[in-house]
Amino acid sequence: MLSSRSTDFAPRDLGERLAAALLRALVRLTVKPILAPHVPIAWQRNWLAGLTRWQRRPRCVEIKAAIIGDIRGEWARPANGSSQRATILYLHGGGYCVGSPAMHRAVTARLARSTGLSVFAADYRLAPEYPFPAAVDDAVAAYRSLRAVGPVAIAGDSAGAGLALATALLARRLALEPPVALTLFSPWVDLASNDRGGAAASREAVLSDAWLNACSAHYLAGADSKAALASPLYAELHGLPPVLIIVAADELLHGEAIRLDTALRAAGVTARCDVLSSCWHGFQLHAGMLRAANTVLDRAGRFICEHAGA
Repeated sequence: MLSSRSTDFAPRDLGERLAAALLRALVRLTVKPILAPHVPIAWQRNWLAGLTRWQRRPRCVEIKAAIIGDIRGEWARPANGSSQRATILYLHGGGYCVGSPAMHRAVTARLARSTGLSVFAADYRLAPEYPFPAAVDDAVAAYRSLRAVGPVAIAGDSAGAGLALATALLARRLALEPPVALTLFSPWVDLASNDRGGAAASREAVLSDAWLNACSAHYLAGADSKAALASPLYAELHGLPPVLIIVAADELLHGEAIRLDTALRAAGVTARCDVLSSCWHGFQLHAGMLRAANTVLDRAGRFICEHAGA
């Protein structure tokens, strides 16, 4: 078993520290107040959609709408062609209630560039209109279709990381060929928890317990909060493929990521958990503007290639 926990990627010089501080402040100002229970979900979605215009993505990557396994989404592909040996299924974050593939193009494009693989970002159904297990059903439908062509690595962030893990669990239950690897950014895998607290809570620039709890209620719609496919932290985790967890030190889900890493290793899964200092929830969405985001996405790309044979 492989496991490590490292804290690195602190800004190296004054310019980088200023850039990180500015981005963190902007996120705290423009995103955190909107992600709140009193703000209608439709407003949250529209506001976040408007912020996508500020993302930067590599010019050498093509984005194209697609439908895979009857699930809408979009491909991010290297402009000079991609390896056909494997694909990446990406599942975006947003508390199962907000977010979209477009909002995460900086991430999917960077992964496509760093791996040379095609990345399909699934536009899975969101709560409250489509509660659990709609998102899992959509993710598995996309995975099944991609896996019929060749090996698949699954990646995701926040709720999307929890969904990535749930997808692997359901694939195991359905006796499908497993994904070659799982890459989980700040995984939200315990919907039963309603008080994450701790020192990280005071430094969190994006999330709040109140918002996560509201999203959990929308998504579960009365379902068991400890159901394995809703809260994979409570699932039997044996037999899963290698897992890379990346989490920021200054975020609400830091403790949850550590708990998941511990549970995976206890189940005999090859796992690695990288803890990033001086970063916040969703920092990887600033790829192209923040060195830490570029670095971890390139690291994730190497991890995927190692296990995908790409």
